[in-house]
Amino acid sequence: MVPAVVVADHRGNDERLGQPMLLEMTVGRCADTAAPCRHHAPNAVVMVRPHHFAPNPATRADNAYQSVPAGTPAQVARAAFDEVTAMADTLRTAGVTVHLFDDTGTATPDSVFPNNWFSTEASGSVAIYPMHCPNRRNERRQDILDELARHYRVTRHFDYSRYEHDGLFLEGTGSMVLDHHARRAYACRSRRMSEPLLHRFCADFDYEPVVFDAFDDSGVPIYHSNVLMSVGTSTALVGLDAMPEPTDRRRVRAELEATGRQVVPLSRAQIAEFAGNAFELSTPTGNVLVMSARGVASLSPAQRATIEAATPLLPVAIPTIEHAGGSARCMLAGIHLQPQL
Repeated sequence: MVPAVVVADHRGNDERLGQPMLLEMTVGRCADTAAPCRHHAPNAVVMVRPHHFAPNPATRADNAYQSVPAGTPAQVARAAFDEVTAMADTLRTAGVTVHLFDDTGTATPDSVFPNNWFSTEASGSVAIYPMHCPNRRNERRQDILDELARHYRVTRHFDYSRYEHDGLFLEGTGSMVLDHHARRAYACRSRRMSEPLLHRFCADFDYEPVVFDAFDDSGVPIYHSNVLMSVGTSTALVGLDAMPEPTDRRRVRAELEATGRQVVPLSRAQIAEFAGNAFELSTPTGNVLVMSARGVASLSPAQRATIEAATPLLPVAIPTIEHAGGSARCMLAGIHLQPQL
């Protein structure tokens, strides 16, 4: 599914490939820190608007945040379609570039969450990820990659999807919360995040892994890291209460504070309201923190004051989408690539 791109093999030679790139053909670090530094908060995103939305029954076993929506399948699908449309309009009004793609298929119930299958770096690299649930693998779309290549400078693809056949998974910026400045990849252990593959990604992209355990109220590992934490430019929202090990709590907090960020701890109850599933974006008038209206409503006045002292909140109403167990951050694949000249 990956177009021909130039990669480096182990001998340091260039080789043009027309097939999906194998990881063994990439070397070491891709020097993303040497690339022109794009702001930690991107000013462009990819969104996917579903026409047949429904919570994915195949992911319910390890996603405690899924729930059953009221209404007929047609009513639920229409509500989700309208919520994505309205959210895209809200972001565009704020000055964010939104590349909106429609998914008219019926076999991809989680297509509204594109950040799980690809991510981008300012260097021009695009990573494509292996998905734990088989019915999520069809979310990967060549037309989306092609459209990005038309608008942005794409120099290399790192296709990790082949590791699905080895039972290794890394669901993009759901499994990882990336600090593009300090080059940290925060990741909680779950069956959707394989540590060997996390370490491979970090070696390829020059990130330092910060791995920890986090559990929901039922003692089930939280399925994605971006459910319990959001790392912005000046603040970081983190569900420290979900980390049972004091050493994990101290280490994660220390890593974030060492970069100058103010940590805003979230409770398990606030995580369940999707307060941690937020994403900072850049606009012509400054950065905003996109969070669902449900997540914003769960914040205390003190938490909200702390967040908004650094970054204004931009609430979006997505109650139907949230039945799928994800929220605003999951719906946004940030574009850190450099625009084509």
